[in-house]
Formats: sequence, structure tokens, C-alpha cells
Amino acid sequence: MSVDSIMSKSVVTVVFDDTLATVMNIFDEAKFHHLLVVEDGRLHGVISDRDLLRAMSPFIGSTVESARDVNTLSKRVHQIMSRKPITLRPEAEIGDAVELFLTHQISCIPIVDEQFRPVGILSWRDILRVLVPRHQTAAAE
Repeated sequence: MSVDSIMSKSVVTVVFDDTLATVMNIFDEAKFHHLLVVEDGRLHGVISDRDLLRAMSPFIGSTVESARDVNTLSKRVHQIMSRKPITLRPEAEIGDAVELFLTHQISCIPIVDEQFRPVGILSWRDILRVLVPRHQTAAAE
């Protein structure tokens, strides 16, 4: 089975100069954990919700929030993104993705076309969603 059959084709992207405030707003509105960083349509990096939390002041939104804390939201995407992301092509097998997840400390794999444009994203959760129904069916037999 190829990753194309289980990847999320709904990809949200940001650009190098977007602020962390923009990233925070996207994560607050969405139900996903990764944004792809693109320039001229080509993939250059990934930002996870964990990357954002590490870069922000923990005092934002609290009673002790200061201007300095709020200024952390003015940082730019290029300052915190993971560069040179590990990618796969849509026709790659799910086993290839599992091997990458186990070999590298990553929580998503951007899926790119021949021009390195993102066409999807795969998380370990996507793989588990495919495996759990099979496991439940096998256990019932």
C-alpha cells in the first residue's frame, strides 16, 4: 500500500517570514500538528506545534505576561523551523514511512512531488489508523 492512499492531502503552508503569531493562530484554529514551510511552492521546512511551544514565552496569556513575552510571537518561521525535512514521494510504500519514523525522531513526513512541492503529509497517526482496523479484524477471527 502506498502512502498516497493514507496521507492527508489537506496541507497548510506558511512562508519563511510569517510570524509565530500567525503560526499560533493556525494551530489554534486547526486540528493538526504540523505546518509545511514553502517558498516559491517548494518545501523548505516543517514547524510542529511543539516547535512553536518551545519558541514562545510560557507567560503569554497569563497574568504576568509582559511586552517581552508578547514579542516572542514576532519571531519568524525561518527562525524555528526544522530545515531539510525527511520526505517521501506519494508512491512510496507505507513500510518505507514506518522505517523513517523509527530511524529518525520525526512525527510527520511531508509527501512531495518531483519538483519538491508538497502534495500531502503523513503522520504516525495516519499509519495507526490503517493498522488498527486490521488488528481488530484479526483479533475478532
